[in-house]
Amino acid sequence: MAIESIAKTLGTGSGIDISALVGQLVDASFANRNAAITARQETLTAQISKAGELKSGISDFATALAQLTAGGTLATQPTSSNPGIVKATRMAGASLAQVSASVEVRQLAQGQVASTNAFANGASAPVATGTLTLGFGTATVANGAMTGFTAGPAAPVTITIDSSNNTLQGVADAINAAKAGVTASIITDGSGARLVLKGNTGASQAFELTGSAGLESLNIGRAATGSTINVAAQNALVALDGVEVGYPVNTISGLIPGVRLELASAAPGTRVSIGTARPTAEIQDAVTNFVDAYNQVYKLAKDAVDPVSGPLRGDPAAKDLLRQLKGLTLTKLLPTAPTGTPAALADIGVATQRDGTLRVDTARLSKVLNDYPDQLEAMFAAGAGITAALGKISDSATGKTSALGSGEATGLAASLLNYGKAQSKVALDKEDVLADTERVRTRMTQQFAAMDARVAAYKSTQGFLQQQIDAWNARD
Repeated sequence: MAIESIAKTLGTGSGIDISALVGQLVDASFANRNAAITARQETLTAQISKAGELKSGISDFATALAQLTAGGTLATQPTSSNPGIVKATRMAGASLAQVSASVEVRQLAQGQVASTNAFANGASAPVATGTLTLGFGTATVANGAMTGFTAGPAAPVTITIDSSNNTLQGVADAINAAKAGVTASIITDGSGARLVLKGNTGASQAFELTGSAGLESLNIGRAATGSTINVAAQNALVALDGVEVGYPVNTISGLIPGVRLELASAAPGTRVSIGTARPTAEIQDAVTNFVDAYNQVYKLAKDAVDPVSGPLRGDPAAKDLLRQLKGLTLTKLLPTAPTGTPAALADIGVATQRDGTLRVDTARLSKVLNDYPDQLEAMFAAGAGITAALGKISDSATGKTSALGSGEATGLAASLLNYGKAQSKVALDKEDVLADTERVRTRMTQQFAAMDARVAAYKSTQGFLQQQIDAWNARD
């Protein structure tokens, strides 16, 4: 008889709810093992959750600080007294000293612009086939005509015009496809379509376009009667403290160390003062925000390793993170700082309180900003100072996972890996308990089924004997 059939007939002989009795006995037999597995599951879930939260917390803290310091807002910035003429910005990675200079923009750099005469039949009208040659160098321009041209070192560029592109628009497309440093476009008005060519900025980027085999109508340059030089190529002319220098572009880096100048307009005779501004308010805000973020991560780590209630109280990586955070204020952020100058957070007014959190002594911070602005700025420099120190703590705490590279997992990555393995083991243990439970349930069900059958037989015999006794008593 199948177990299901046995279960349906249990108790028919003895009158006892055998199914319920077997269930209660089996549940009681495995109660301790199930309770232990449940407790272990809950513990591991809490550990995984807290380790992940702590790993994200320190990583996000370090990333946010790195992004802030990399943005340049905590570094001395150049200033311009007239951004409409010259804009001044700090070059990436530059250590900007105090600057005091005057800049006069006498001439902006510009690229040559030339246009052909109008083609009455429009951009789609056919032109001849042949070759166009672009040559580059320096040119002399007067009244829209190129009166002189000196070829530069760059080799001329030859562009083929055949039956696939022998229209004015096709010519423009072919010039653009050559990527020779000249861009072409078509301008159309009531008189027809013109081919317009524009070169790169700089006096040495002037160009001539020479056509062959019937393409002479597209010539641009010396003796070209079918085109006009609308804008002559020229360098920017800038006077720094009265000394004139030329540049082929309008964005100049390095003329003033660490400063990028963007020439916005020419203003001969007007001197623009270039100076610097220290980010005093920005650094004060950064210190305050750093302390607030630190306190959040510190409290998270402290609660996680609490010896009584902390889910990570036995986790070495979490304990090490808390230890490193406690030592951060005394870490020397400027190893080469002269004796007696601020080199650590504790030196600038970041103090540790009795509960381990930090606070900012604003009076001390203001004094350091006034007396040692360069050192404080260096503490919050990109990739150095506090950014490097916190990044090192974060890297150590978050660790690495062996699946992402060679070597064993470390830090909280190792903790999460171990907790995950333990969780998988608990799942297997749970499966084993379920299997054992079903085996015991089957065995007990079979045993009680046999007992119930015997009780039923006994009751049947008892009924037969009772009938015989009753029959004997009736004859008397």
